Amino acid sequence: MKNKYFVGFMSLVAAFTLLFAVDAMAAPKKIVIGHPACLSGKYAKAGEQALGGIKGIVDWVNKEYGGVMVGGKKVPLEYVYYDSESKKEAVTSLIARLITADKVNAVMAPYSSGLTLRGAPVAESRKMLYMDHGGANNKIFRQGFKYIVQSIGPASRYHEGTLDMIHKLHPKAKRVALAYEDSEFAKMVMEGAESHAKKLGFEVVFKRTYPKGVTDLTPLLSALKASKPDFVIGGGHFEDGQLFNRQMADLDIDVDALSLIAAATLPAFYEALTSMAEGVMGPSHWEYGVKYSEAGAKEAGLRWIGPSQDEFVELFKKALGKNVIPDYHAAEAGAAVLSYVLAVEKANSVDTTKVRKALGDLKFMSFYGGWDVDATGLQVGHSMVDVQWQMGKRIIIWPPSAQTGRLAFPMPTFAEKAKGRMAVPR
Repeated sequence: MKNKYFVGFMSLVAAFTLLFAVDAMAAPKKIVIGHPACLSGKYAKAGEQALGGIKGIVDWVNKEYGGVMVGGKKVPLEYVYYDSESKKEAVTSLIARLITADKVNAVMAPYSSGLTLRGAPVAESRKMLYMDHGGANNKIFRQGFKYIVQSIGPASRYHEGTLDMIHKLHPKAKRVALAYEDSEFAKMVMEGAESHAKKLGFEVVFKRTYPKGVTDLTPLLSALKASKPDFVIGGGHFEDGQLFNRQMADLDIDVDALSLIAAATLPAFYEALTSMAEGVMGPSHWEYGVKYSEAGAKEAGLRWIGPSQDEFVELFKKALGKNVIPDYHAAEAGAAVLSYVLAVEKANSVDTTKVRKALGDLKFMSFYGGWDVDATGLQVGHSMVDVQWQMGKRIIIWPPSAQTGRLAFPMPTFAEKAKGRMAVPR
């Protein structure tokens, strides 16, 4: 009799255990992504782009992809955001609010390396997944954080593609000058560029930084001119990049190629400099016109996810309610959402630790290009593209898998550009 009751009791325990186990694996009603977005302040332009990219991809996930498959069910994705005003104090308080009050499952980092780094300890202390879409500084991933994952390419790789391109297409151009803004981000770009240049056998004939907010680069550029470089790479942000180009023209510093980070990829750069910007190049994380596709992913042996490039553009426009072409700030933010979706599905869970492990194992391609992170969360699978101003248009010239046109090399001299000559591939 005792055995009979014992068996019955154990059966009841087993039934309840199974019931609770099934319940534990049950799909959540929704998955929530939080974001201390930069919708005003100095990063408002990039912040709006990120907002449109995230909203567009969330819309695609819910309507076209059918939701996120977890616990045997397709679950809708929800996006909650607040304006951090591009301020460090607001970023930290909003991340805490999103985690404690809004109960988000993951946090999208704000734009810029500085704000991303400021918010990281808050997310880390709460064991919250922190998706970095706009912080490129490698320093972020040298702090030992366990829950941060990067979609934007690291600063140290910004000029790798530029150097690879010149090395392969014009091997006689050996002398390179490096001139970057004295900021953490730009110095990290310079560090990576110098290392890669030496690896490829270039001779670094000039290396110098200039202060933030500089209004006159004449002394630096005069010294650069005396070093007689074949080409120049450098920059920091929009204002100094514009000044860099303008004063090179004033001083008649003619080189075969000029590549400036941050500034040269913006339409406002050409609007400000017109023909003086012809032939100038710049690295970008993504440009409208890249040829990443489902077929390309298959050829590379990678999984494809997400909308096509043109579909993404339409999703972005609809999300913002504006007839604006997205730039890389939108694309990298959208790609961060796609990586999270795939990781949740791979982990079959929204548990932060499990999703973070899944993110470390992911390799895929989307309209943004390749995606893969190392053990620290640093992005290592995404390649930059290089663009060049040719006849008033940005042409993607590198890598060959993404290009929409050929490199114009050497670029016209500033005297030729003053007479109206355009940069045209020869």
